[in-house]
Amino acid sequence: MYRFALEYLKQWQSRPNRKPLVVRGARQVGKSYLVKLFAGECFEHLIEIDFERDPDLASLFASRRPSDIVPLLETQFDARIEPGSCLLFLDEIQAAPDVFICLRYFREELPGLHVIAAGSLLDNALAQKAFSVPVGRIEYLHLGPMQFEEYLIAAGHQGLVDFVTRYRPGDRIPEALHQKLLAQLRRFLHTGGMPEAVEAILDSGSLRDGDIVKQSILSTFQDDFGKYGRRVDPLRLAKVFRKLPQLVGRRFKYVQVDRHERSKDLAAALDLLCLARVAYRVCHSSASGLPLAAQANERLFKVLFLDVGLMARALGLDLREIERADDVMLVNAGAMAEQLVGQHLLYSAQPYEEPELHFWAREKKSALAEVDYVIADRTRIVPVEVKAGKTGRLKSLHVFLADKGLAHGVRLDSRPPSVLRTSMTLPDGRETPFELLSLPLYMVGQLRRLYREWTEKGNP
Repeated sequence: MYRFALEYLKQWQSRPNRKPLVVRGARQVGKSYLVKLFAGECFEHLIEIDFERDPDLASLFASRRPSDIVPLLETQFDARIEPGSCLLFLDEIQAAPDVFICLRYFREELPGLHVIAAGSLLDNALAQKAFSVPVGRIEYLHLGPMQFEEYLIAAGHQGLVDFVTRYRPGDRIPEALHQKLLAQLRRFLHTGGMPEAVEAILDSGSLRDGDIVKQSILSTFQDDFGKYGRRVDPLRLAKVFRKLPQLVGRRFKYVQVDRHERSKDLAAALDLLCLARVAYRVCHSSASGLPLAAQANERLFKVLFLDVGLMARALGLDLREIERADDVMLVNAGAMAEQLVGQHLLYSAQPYEEPELHFWAREKKSALAEVDYVIADRTRIVPVEVKAGKTGRLKSLHVFLADKGLAHGVRLDSRPPSVLRTSMTLPDGRETPFELLSLPLYMVGQLRRLYREWTEKGNP
């Protein structure tokens, strides 16, 4: 299965000033598969070490000097390790903290060798005081679940991918193609972007096989709770984990999880789930400038689950229920659409950028308003509304744009794309133009590109 991150890896491979690369992401999003795909296309040899499966191999790195380590690896694997033709892949590196430290020495003493590390609970390990990070000597690639376009490629719909990637603001989409893309989007809402689940469904054609895989993944996450350290009771972690899919799209309140638990204890559990990238906090930002995180209120937040397909499985939704909905926006009261958009926006920036996402709200009695997501695109702030509707549903965008002095907003819904030109009244009574780019949900992966083309090259 093709992953867009493969192109970034190829760019990294050819950079003369590259550093050892650390792939970060939740368990089972395809980190190891991606690296092996990359190795198969771009290298003659792959030396792979899984430190969870073979912890004793960490002893090969005891000296921390690449000049000593490489001959030991060559002997262990009976292979030549030549810079440029061999990729050294250190998987599940969170199980070998001392090996992680060695990455800096590969950068300093053997920069010609391509080294990639990955780990399913790496973020949790990095947060530990005992885990030393070679600052300035490594770089990161952040990997999430498969995007909708990647799912389409895997499902054999390259033509649909070509269509949406060539689409330009103002182009007309034939109704037949629009309905076909919506049908595939409904499939994706059920299947999700976990590679093993996608593969199971596409290989067998059985939705039940996919459900079995997704349930196994959910169970695996819970089995991992014992590895998170002793800071939080695994039973409390499981309690928060099971509740998360029901809370997507809503402002998170700890009482919604368990009114008998202390907020402090539940917050610690949520922190660990976020470190494992099973959950994401979408914090409120005043969005008065960039970076958005500098104006974030970490006490006011919503949550996202890892993947929309896992969310569907956790909620007990099947494809028939999703397909019966007249509008995708109505599935599970719109929470599925918010999850779909959120998980795409989290990973829509450059692969080396830390995934982050915010929302905006105003709670004045005279002007209640909330914008589902706010992202930064280069030097601009982009409000993104997910809820469907006509002009009445644009009130929050109007309020936001007037408050921030902006003139462009984006809405995602189930309708064909369009551009709406209207005006809004500023607090001082002046009328100012306002433009809304309305995109179908299946174009969420193209949102940043289309926003730039729309605002930078002139509107049709």
